[in-house]
Amino acid sequence: MTIKLGVVMDDIASINFKKDSTLAMLWEADKRGWEIYYFEQGDLFLRDGVAYGNSHLLSVYHDEIKWFEFESAKQIPLSDLNVILMRKDPPFDKNYIYTTYILENAESAGTLVLNKPQSLRDANEKIYATLFPQCCSPAIVTSDMRLLKEFYAEHEDIVCKPLDAMGGASIFHLRVGDPNTAVVFETLTQYGTQFIVAQKYIPEITKGDKRILMINGEPVPFALARIPAKGEWRGNLAAGAVGVAQPLSENDLWICNQVGPVLREKGLYFVGLDVIGNYLTEVNVTSPTCIRELDEQCDLNIAAQFLDCVESLLSSPD
Repeated sequence: MTIKLGVVMDDIASINFKKDSTLAMLWEADKRGWEIYYFEQGDLFLRDGVAYGNSHLLSVYHDEIKWFEFESAKQIPLSDLNVILMRKDPPFDKNYIYTTYILENAESAGTLVLNKPQSLRDANEKIYATLFPQCCSPAIVTSDMRLLKEFYAEHEDIVCKPLDAMGGASIFHLRVGDPNTAVVFETLTQYGTQFIVAQKYIPEITKGDKRILMINGEPVPFALARIPAKGEWRGNLAAGAVGVAQPLSENDLWICNQVGPVLREKGLYFVGLDVIGNYLTEVNVTSPTCIRELDEQCDLNIAAQFLDCVESLLSSPD
C-alpha cells in the first residue's frame, strides 16, 4: 500500500533549502515512494462536518534551484490521507488553533496527525517546560508587572520573552539595574494585559542553547548546541548562532527521561527540547528544526528515524 502523506507548512517556495527540517522529512517520504499532498493553512476547511483540503500533489528534489514541483491540484477529504504532518511555524495564533480543530476532525475520521492536534493546543512551547520543574531554572508566567518586578528583584539577572514567538524574537535580557526594565515589562505584557514568561538567566548560554530532538519520546543521541554569535547572547540560529553538534550529556539524558514518557503519552512524536546548561528551557512541538545540521555533522538520517516511527504507528492495531 502506498502511504498518502499530507503536510501542512508555510509556503514551500520561501523555505531555507539548506536548513529546512520539513524538506528533509519530505525527501525521505519521496525516497520511500509515499504520495505527498501539500497544504498551506488556508487550504484547509470544514464543510458539513467533514474536513477537506485544497491539495497539491508534491514532488521534491535535492536541487537548490528547483527543490519542489506541484504536479496536480485537487480538493480531497483529509480522511483520504494516511498521515498528516502539521509543520506550520509559529506564531501560535487564532488561525493556528482553528487549524488544529480541522486536523482534529481528520484525526477522528481515522487519519494519523502528527503532532496530535489537541496536544499542539495544550503544549505551549514556553509554558510546557514548567510542567517539569525539577528540570527547570526559576521561572514565572504572568501578565502582572508587579510580580515581574519582584521576580527581577529576587534574581537580578533574567530573560523575558513572549509566549507565542520563535527564532529569538522579542527576547530581552535584563541585568541588575537595567534602566529599561519598566519599558520591557510594559511592552511585552502590553501594560499588564498579555502573559509572558520570565526566567532566571543561565550564564551557560555562552556554551550554547542545546536543541535535543525527541522521536516518540526517545532522544536523538546528539544535540545541536547553538552558540551565540559574537556580541549576541541569544542561542537561536535565526539570530546568527552557530550550530555545533555534541553528544548528549548525562544530565541531558536525565531531562529526556523525565520528559519523554509524557510526550509519548500526549501524541507529541517529534519534539525539540531546548536545554541551557543543566536546565530545560522550552519544549518545542510545532515545527522543531535542526535535522539538517545534525544529519550533516553526525552522519545521521533523523527524518528516516521519524518516518520509521510513523510507519510503526500506522501499522499499530491501536
